[in-house]
Amino acid sequence: MRYRRTLVAGGTYFFTVNLQDRSRDLLIQRIDTLRNAVRLVKRRHPFHIVAWVVLPDHIHAIWTLPSGDADYSTRWSLIKANFSRAVAHNEPVCASRQLKGERGIWQRRFWEHQIRDENDLARHVDYVHINPVKHGYTERAGDWPFSSIHRYIRDGLLAADWACAPGSRV
Repeated sequence: MRYRRTLVAGGTYFFTVNLQDRSRDLLIQRIDTLRNAVRLVKRRHPFHIVAWVVLPDHIHAIWTLPSGDADYSTRWSLIKANFSRAVAHNEPVCASRQLKGERGIWQRRFWEHQIRDENDLARHVDYVHINPVKHGYTERAGDWPFSSIHRYIRDGLLAADWACAPGSRV
């Protein structure tokens, strides 16, 4: 099956990538493995990470691709493959995946959205950074360790108490 995807060379995209088993916390348990997989792919297939958050069972990311390049699918495929190769084979694998020699770590597809303008980008960056709060992993976005929010705070783009409830302490 061929999926219709928006492909704009040099575009900026928002992604959601999920584990197959959404009850697992593999991504934060193996955060260094994931970081290494991303590093390896970026060396051969560069992209700029605008924002990123890793939750136990899924990732939200915003990337800008190089001018003349629209191939984010290959990048995600390689990130998933590099991560999967480094993880023990202990996940259940359904019959259709077994027939294709696939692992059962990741959902086969991912969701993407092409960022249209600065307002769209700002809304999606906020969504990435607030996601650990939305899912109840932390009360303050800046407390979640696996997020680009720390770069935004360090660079003065966001306050340390961004999105905190009034009266809460940082």
